[in-house]
Amino acid sequence: MQRIHQDIIRQVFTLILILLLGLLIFLELAPYLSGLLGAITLYIMSKNSMAKLVKKGWNPSLAASLIMLISFVGILIPISLIVLMLSNKVKNALNKLESLISMLKENFSIIENQFNIEFLNSFDSQEAADWVSNNIQNLLGSTFNIFIALSIMYFLLYYMLVNRKEFIESIYTYFPMRPENISIIGKEVNSVVKSNAIGIPLIAIIQGFVALLGFFIFGVPNPWFWFVITAVGSMIPFIGTAIGIVPVVIILFSTGQNFEAIGILIYGIVIVGSTDNLFRIIVQKKLANIHPLITLIGVIIGVPLFGFIGLIFGPLLISLFLVVLRIYKEEFVVR
Repeated sequence: MQRIHQDIIRQVFTLILILLLGLLIFLELAPYLSGLLGAITLYIMSKNSMAKLVKKGWNPSLAASLIMLISFVGILIPISLIVLMLSNKVKNALNKLESLISMLKENFSIIENQFNIEFLNSFDSQEAADWVSNNIQNLLGSTFNIFIALSIMYFLLYYMLVNRKEFIESIYTYFPMRPENISIIGKEVNSVVKSNAIGIPLIAIIQGFVALLGFFIFGVPNPWFWFVITAVGSMIPFIGTAIGIVPVVIILFSTGQNFEAIGILIYGIVIVGSTDNLFRIIVQKKLANIHPLITLIGVIIGVPLFGFIGLIFGPLLISLFLVVLRIYKEEFVVR
C-alpha cells in the first residue's frame, strides 16, 4: 500500500486551514462587506488623482484626506439627502397607503363583477400596508450598520491611498499566482469597476431626466421626487424605471386624470424604455466593452450577495471567474 507523502498532507492541511479561517473572517465581516467593496471602488476611482497630487509634492496624508473629503461631499452627502427626502415622502405615503390600496381594490371589484372573476377578494389592504411599512422601517432603521460600514470604508481607503505601494506589494506577496496573471486580474478589476461605477449612475441620471421631461409634459405632481425614484429604480435589475412610472400612472388614474395616465404610461414604455437600451450600449462601450449577459448575470448574483454595491461587484465577480478560468487553462491544461 502506497503511503501519502508528508509534504502533500501538510499542504492539504494548510489549504484547509486557510479556507476555514478565510470563511470565518468572511462570515464575521459579511454585514459590513459593502464598506470593504466601497473602499476598493473609491480607491480604483481615485488612485490616479492621488498619484498626481503626490507627484506635485503633496503630503500623502493630506492628499488622501482631500480625496476622502471630496468623495464625502460629492457622493455621500447627495445620497444622504436623497435618502432623507425619500424617507420623508415614504412616511407620508405610508399614512395614505391603506386608503390607496382600498380604493384600488374597489376599482378592481367593479371589473371583477363585470367579468365575473375573482382577483382581489382575498387581498387584505391592512396587511399589505403593514408589510410595506414594516419593511421600509427596517430598511431605514439600519443606521448603525451603515455607520460601521462607512467607517470601515474610509479607514481602508485612507490606508490604501497613503500606503498604495505597500498595498500593491502585499497583493503580489500573498496571492498564489504569477505576477503577470495578477496584473491581468488587476486590469480586469480596474476596467469593470470603472465601467460600472461611472456607467450605472450616469445611465440612471440620464433616464431620470428623460422621465422628468415626461412628468412635466403630463403635469405629474412632485416631478422631482419621481425623478429620483425613476433614476434609482433604473439601477435595480428587472424592476428598472417601472418603479417610478407605474406608481405615477396609478396615482393619475386614481385622481381621474385618465388621459395623463395613459400618456405617461406610453411615454414610459416607448421613450424611457428605449433610451435605457440606447444609452446603456453607448456608455458601456465607451467605458468597457462588457457583454450584456455578464452584466445581467452579475447583477442577479451580486445584489443579493453584496447589497446595492453588488451592481458593481456582481459583474466583476463573473468577469473574474472567466479570467481565472482562462488563466487556469493557460497554466495547467495540457495541450
